[in-house]
Amino acid sequence: MNLLLNLINGISLGSIYAIIALGYTMVYGIAKMLNFAHGDVIMVGAYICFCTVSYLSLPPAAGILLAMLVCTVLGIVIERLAYKPLRSAPSLAVLITAIGVSYFLQNAALLIWKSDPKVFTSVVDGWPGLTLFGGQLRISAVTIVTILANIVIMIALTLFTGKTKMGKAMRAVSEDKGAAQLMGINVNSTISLTFAIGSGLAAIAGVLLCSAYPTLMPTTGSMPGIKAFTAAVLGGIGSIPGAMLGGILLGVIEIFAKAYISTQLSDAIVFAVLIVVLLIKPTGLLGKKINEKV
Repeated sequence: MNLLLNLINGISLGSIYAIIALGYTMVYGIAKMLNFAHGDVIMVGAYICFCTVSYLSLPPAAGILLAMLVCTVLGIVIERLAYKPLRSAPSLAVLITAIGVSYFLQNAALLIWKSDPKVFTSVVDGWPGLTLFGGQLRISAVTIVTILANIVIMIALTLFTGKTKMGKAMRAVSEDKGAAQLMGINVNSTISLTFAIGSGLAAIAGVLLCSAYPTLMPTTGSMPGIKAFTAAVLGGIGSIPGAMLGGILLGVIEIFAKAYISTQLSDAIVFAVLIVVLLIKPTGLLGKKINEKV
């Protein structure tokens, strides 16, 4: 029974990583850049939801919606101010800028909310969850909601990119920016939309993360952000299904490593698995092989 419980918990944690990884994989797939400030957008979303529920006494649904709205606007502002001027700059300049934006968001959070930890109240606190097998297996409400949210988001995003006009524009920009622009697609607006969607999803991930692990600090999103980036690379960065697969695998590996090997070594085991996968398949599990002419 413990094995099944650990598997469910691993899928739940992996679902959070998968939702975060979507922001990395979409931005990289379309803009060909790595937004390392994405983990801090998670933190901002969690704080906005916390303030809405704790200080304004509004329902959790309002907190989630407001967090998504603020993070969506924040994602667009970050893209327009920090990344758009570097559209044709070397990748190192973009990387340094992303790190700078990350530090800016962390220090802004320190100034606004201070460094003392906040106790985050779960957004599904009123539901006790499920009890199965005569009470031998108890699945928390947060676990169920997280897994369902991941499934719904993945299905919705897959349908959006495959069926809608804007989704097809995003795929076209991902393939060839120049050709997409010649076909009348607004590349700048498409990239801004990508940042908006990724940042809105980061807000959801931040709320779910803090509902499962209720300590909220300005550095809350740092380690989950790094692990979600690892999940995106593991599944094949640029691939939406790859982000889901990589996130779930990473979550399951981490929970099983903590349960059966060592809590201190769990992070090292997670990154070791990534190294092994990249040695065997450098493009990730679902990544496409790219042939370059030299």
